[in-house]
Amino acid sequence: METIQVVLDAKLLKAADVAAKRHKVNRSALIRQALQEHLKRLEVSDLEARDRKGYQAKPQRVEEYRPWEEAAAWPEE
Repeated sequence: METIQVVLDAKLLKAADVAAKRHKVNRSALIRQALQEHLKRLEVSDLEARDRKGYQAKPQRVEEYRPWEEAAAWPEE
């Protein structure tokens, strides 16, 4: 692992320390976990944006999705 310096305002540092203590991890572990989760959310957001752009460029036609809607419908009782 690499050691880095990060500048945090006092309020954020205090909140991080409280969360780290509550979850019984050290500050570095808390920040690593938070950064990993944030990077995953960014990746999902990028993939969703890519998909939106693709569907805007080439919208689905009814005949492409209608069979799937019918197959996914709940049976009537």
